[in-house]
Amino acid sequence: MSLTVWNVESIKDVAEMLGISSLGDEAASAIAMDLEYRIHQVIQEAMKFMVHSKRTVLSNADISSALRTLNVEPLYGFNTSRPVEFHEAAVGGGQNSLYYLDDEEIDFEKIINYPLPKVPRNISYTAHWLAIEGVQPAIPQNPTPSDHTTGEWAPKGPAAVTPGATAATKEASNGISSMENVEVKPLVRHVLSKELQLYFERITAALLDVSNSELRHAALSSLRDDPGLHQLLPYFIMFLSDSISHNLNNLVILTTLMQMAWALLDNPNLFVEPYVQQLMPSILTCLVAKRLGNDPHNHDHYALRDLAAYLLGIVCNRFGNVYYTLKPRVTRTVLKAFLDNTKPYTTHYGAIIGLKTMGKEAIRVLLVPNIKVYEILVIKSFEKGNDDDKYEANRCMDALYDSLLLLRDDQLSTDKTVPPNARGLLEKIVGNLMTEKIMEKGDKDLILALVDENNPA
Repeated sequence: MSLTVWNVESIKDVAEMLGISSLGDEAASAIAMDLEYRIHQVIQEAMKFMVHSKRTVLSNADISSALRTLNVEPLYGFNTSRPVEFHEAAVGGGQNSLYYLDDEEIDFEKIINYPLPKVPRNISYTAHWLAIEGVQPAIPQNPTPSDHTTGEWAPKGPAAVTPGATAATKEASNGISSMENVEVKPLVRHVLSKELQLYFERITAALLDVSNSELRHAALSSLRDDPGLHQLLPYFIMFLSDSISHNLNNLVILTTLMQMAWALLDNPNLFVEPYVQQLMPSILTCLVAKRLGNDPHNHDHYALRDLAAYLLGIVCNRFGNVYYTLKPRVTRTVLKAFLDNTKPYTTHYGAIIGLKTMGKEAIRVLLVPNIKVYEILVIKSFEKGNDDDKYEANRCMDALYDSLLLLRDDQLSTDKTVPPNARGLLEKIVGNLMTEKIMEKGDKDLILALVDENNPA
């Protein structure tokens, strides 16, 4: 008598389906017992996967993992999230009920005519900044703040919303979970040591003290060489911006603040890159501001503008590859100031030397074509302006000439000679005033550079 739960007749039916018609009762009984053992073995292995997954319901994936562990051929097909539904078929004659799976009928013609999915992109690798000084930059590769909020406050546990929940259930669940899980944390203050706070107060006080030049120079020297100022860098940048906006009438303080920015840029131990956007307005203010200092007849502000232009070139050359829009935005700003006839000559001067720091290409493309038109404004000042206007217009023409000197090509052939119609060509290119200045200086290389550039033939 067989002790297995499997019926011997079922084993014989399966054997007949496989073409074995002469299977004895003893053999069928032995196969039934072995079948029961194998099924128990698979279920026990599958329950191990279920327990390790911290679940209480056995799944198809557990069975597949158990079969793979026992080195048995796995089940074939596709898993589905839909529950298995059996339907009863009507069988007459008092026979046992017959149940079948209610599978959805699929139209092959519809599947064949269904549009193909988009071709996926090729696998590639790219590098980006995950974080800079502990702060994630707002770039497409990094998650947005809303993603962080959604992930942190998403419903969890029993209050979580299932995919099939209704809209009202989702809203209620979101309201309950958000009330339970939201934790409002106070703002964290950046704590500085007493030594750093005292250092910051002494340095800022020394920089604003116009009566003690030795103390100012000592403070600037410390900013340029001290290796332990990285925690104070954002405070120095903020102090620089605020002090410039409140001391536009004090040339000494403005010059000291620009020297402070220079010292911070020169310090090899400071990482200034994240603060370029906050530093640029201060430099541009000292470069193209209408008026610097409280005396309109004092021309010392030109030295301050020259220093600001020098710092502008340092920032653009050092960080232009990181902030790829930095140079175009700065160039657009100073060019707009140069082309605005309503601006004073002081602003024009700053814009000219600012464009000069952008390199030869900016001078060739942006400055040279506008010199002849700019000459009209300068001639009016020479004819009808006062002494200050004439002086400032002359300074602008000198700045334009100094900018043109960068166009000289060191590789020009020494056997080239200035064409006899050079004056006429230069007047067409840069106007009469600049032509007179160039011919007066007699700079052969500059004449050839301008003539060859605009008359390549």
